[in-house]
Amino acid sequence: MRRNRFGQCTVRLLATLATLSVASCGLQPATSYVPEIAPGSIRELDLPKGASLTVTGKNFTEQLILAKMAVLAARAAGFEVSDMSGLPGSVPVRNLMLSGQAQIHWDYTGAAWLTYLGQDRGLPDQTEQWEAVRDAELENGLTWLEPSGLNNTYAIAVSEDVQEELGPISKLSDIAGLPIEERTFCVESEFNSRTDGLTPMLMHYGIARGTPSGVPNSNIAILDTGAIYEATARGQCNFGEVFGSDGRILALDLTVLEDDRKFFPAYNASAIINTETLQQYPQLRDIFDSISAEITTETMQELNRKVDVEGQEPAEVAADWLTEKGFIRPS
Repeated sequence: MRRNRFGQCTVRLLATLATLSVASCGLQPATSYVPEIAPGSIRELDLPKGASLTVTGKNFTEQLILAKMAVLAARAAGFEVSDMSGLPGSVPVRNLMLSGQAQIHWDYTGAAWLTYLGQDRGLPDQTEQWEAVRDAELENGLTWLEPSGLNNTYAIAVSEDVQEELGPISKLSDIAGLPIEERTFCVESEFNSRTDGLTPMLMHYGIARGTPSGVPNSNIAILDTGAIYEATARGQCNFGEVFGSDGRILALDLTVLEDDRKFFPAYNASAIINTETLQQYPQLRDIFDSISAEITTETMQELNRKVDVEGQEPAEVAADWLTEKGFIRPS
């Protein structure tokens, strides 16, 4: 499944996560650290004593940052917060949300539509995709708040050198106009075989894969996800598969090509809140909608870069950004 990265847990535990709660199997988050903060534009609410929330999230950089934002925002609002971020993959996170053991999580519209809701094809229109997920998830007791401008979908990137050598390349449709020998790709094995991956993408743009006049298979290198960014930057291939908000795009001076014929499904990040919890604390909607309104793909590229390239802590990066935007203050 897309973006799953597994931590240290036994095979038996992973096989039974679908039916066991996180607490019952002893699974613990990688870290629950967040810095001490005070309310900013997020004001402390008039809450009943002991009002508490549990925030969860997956264990890759962007998810850690978003989860820490949620923890900090909820604390600024006066909640006692349990931090269950950094869990190994989507299954335990999803189960916590569906069972009500966790009340807040950030996830992606395309992931929910294709994986959780079992649809065959994603919707490239970001608003339509969010609305479809929002409506379907209400039956599961989950409310998807307003989507952010962060669209962490698949994308194709090029280096500065390639753009200078091959001329102005700004969109995917430009690839069809290049000589055959310049249509070289670095992709991961999953993207190589996905229904929203390389082969249907090329077909969508009028390029046949595996033919001398399209993209010969010898023009395609299958690499590990992390290696693709470096290989694209070094010129091992002209076009590399990336995730749209990855910090290495900035660090390696890569440029994401415009998906001008709208092939890739939308993967906008939204805050998800347990519907009963939101009914009890409706103020959470305004808090998280205001945060989402400030998050773009470019925002997350920079925040991810600070963690993955500079080595900063996700919690510190989240706190610094929320402070910069005025949502919280240093304690």
